[in-house]
Formats: sequence, C-alpha cells, structure tokens
Amino acid sequence: MAVYSPLVNLQAHNLHCYSSFALAMPCLSLPYFSLNSYSLEMKCWGGRRKSGVCLASSSQNSSNDVVRKRKVVEHLCLLRAKEELSDEQEKDMLDNLYTSQYHMAGIVAISLGRTSDQNSENYSHGVFMRFQRKEDLAKFYENPLYLRVLKEHVTPFCHDLLYVDFEAEVEDDILAIFRKGEEFNSGVEFVILIKFHESALDGPAEDVLTSLANLAFEFPSLIVQSTQGSNFNSESKDYTHAIVIRFRSVEAQRIFMESSEYKHFVRWLPPF
Repeated sequence: MAVYSPLVNLQAHNLHCYSSFALAMPCLSLPYFSLNSYSLEMKCWGGRRKSGVCLASSSQNSSNDVVRKRKVVEHLCLLRAKEELSDEQEKDMLDNLYTSQYHMAGIVAISLGRTSDQNSENYSHGVFMRFQRKEDLAKFYENPLYLRVLKEHVTPFCHDLLYVDFEAEVEDDILAIFRKGEEFNSGVEFVILIKFHESALDGPAEDVLTSLANLAFEFPSLIVQSTQGSNFNSESKDYTHAIVIRFRSVEAQRIFMESSEYKHFVRWLPPF
C-alpha cells in the first residue's frame, strides 16, 4: 500500500515571501496504496531572506537545449503544537528555528510557519529547509545549537515532530538553488507526502511521481519550482516519498487545483 498525503499547504512570508505546501498522487490500482491527505498553510518567519529555488523554464531555452540540473537536499519538519501554545511562545519557537540558518553552515533556504487548514494528523506548524549536500544535513541534525533550539524552544511546546528528507534536482542556477529573485518574494509551498508499498516502489511509484512532475511542469505561469524524491530519513518510516511545489501565489494554487488537468489527475485516486 501507499499512503498518499497531500500534506501541507503552507502560506509563508519570509520577509515578503509567502509559501505553501500540499500533496497529490497519480493513478494507482487500489492494492498499491491507501490515502491520508491533509493541507497546511505556513507563514514564513524572519526579517531577511537568505536563499531560494526556481524551476527551470523551458521558455528560456530552445527546444534542443538541455537544462542543467544540480542535486539538493530537501528537509521537511511538521510540528504538532500543544493546544495551550501562546502567541508569544509560538513567535519564540519560530524565530529561533528561522534564525538558526545564520548560525549553522549548509542551510541555503528556509521557510516555516503555521498551518492554515484542518488536517487529519493535527499538524499545526511546518518547516522547510534546503541543503546542498546530505553531509550538510547530517551535520545539521547533530549541531549542538540546533539541538539546544529543539530542547529549549520547540519540544516544550510540541507533542511531536515528523521529519522527511529527500534528495532532488533543481536548475543549476544560483537563483534557483538559493531561492533568490522576485519569483520568491511571495508564493505558496505545496507539499505532498506518500507512502508506497514495497511492491509498488519500482513501477507504480515512479509512474505517480513522473505524472505529477510532468503536470507541474505544464503550468510555468503558476508554478515556480517543483522538487520530489525518496525519503532517506531512517528515523521516519511514515512516508517513502515527498513532493514540494512552489506556487507563485495563493491564487495560482487555486487556479491549478481547479484546472481540468489537475482534476483529471486526481479523478483516478480512490476516495480519502
């Protein structure tokens, strides 16, 4: 079975940046997966942006050009905050998570904030980070400063945390890798988490991921960038794959979700 979880619809502003996350999955026969979907909206925290990412635009290249790609590592963390979390405690938690990028090497992009919609897992906040290499992520997990931030500013206010890490590819361009430029001044990160049964990993799983990637690439006017990959976090067995789509705006996300192409895509999914 595969658990499909349109996980996050996070609306975020990092300086002037807004982001959101969400999930989607192509058609598989019922034996391959079960679905558990929800949506979060996240507000980007902090004063100045450090970095960003961009999807390669085919309109900038001739049909014969090959877009050069570079591997990056995406890190997702979902938090289930305690009901009694105050506004002051929330600000302290998110401020400390956000400013960690200035004290630890390897983080090239970050957005985080509060979820917008009700979701079955009751996740209240989300964090997205980008690293250049797996080694940078490994050092991040072991960094004493990060561990102190968790101990003093996060875990006291949360029931639990969910981590998903995956390797992906983006356009080999400084603006794309570091999420810089006007395209990242505002937007929505749409996150999809999926758990495939082992028997579906080689065939149906790749079909699902390829179908969604192709669908996202068909909407350059709505989508800035889309990344996806296999979860390699050994401590997290809930999901095998993740997808992050960066929409240009909340309105762009709405148009995409209401498009006939997307509706045709999800029509083949079993009921949640």
